[in-house]
Amino acid sequence: MSILRNGADLSRWWPSVYLDVRMLDPGDAQGLGRRIDLFTKGWLPYTLRWTFTVTEPITLDGFAISARGDLNGTGRWTLTQDGPETVVRYDWTVSVGKPLLRRLSWLFKPVFAANHRWAMARGQESLALELRRRRAVDDAARAAVPDPPGPTFQWGKGRRPA
Repeated sequence: MSILRNGADLSRWWPSVYLDVRMLDPGDAQGLGRRIDLFTKGWLPYTLRWTFTVTEPITLDGFAISARGDLNGTGRWTLTQDGPETVVRYDWTVSVGKPLLRRLSWLFKPVFAANHRWAMARGQESLALELRRRRAVDDAARAAVPDPPGPTFQWGKGRRPA
């Protein structure tokens, strides 16, 4: 849970999607009201700038967010213990706020859906690597864990619109 709790760390362990992350407001002790500004992308050559706000306290069972900007809507992380494993589920209901993408969404919906599946697959891969890194017994084992996959279209990395 500590990995998901720290939204400001997304660009370190999930760099294929989160190009830049900035904490705007840490919120209260349970994370309620935490606001994070994001500059993101998938495998398609466009970027999104949006902010999420934690709308329900962060607990061991999960938390909820609202999104505003190039993406608008809500998301809910649910964590369920299943024996020695934790099942992580993310329900995400958003609409596109970026004008060009909104105008093209009717035509490119299958492509945008594939882009989202790609991003989530990179997230699953990156999360598994981060868990391996955190569970490593020593520095040598930690160093042996490969870096997470980076972004496609390197031109977007580090560039952030004003």
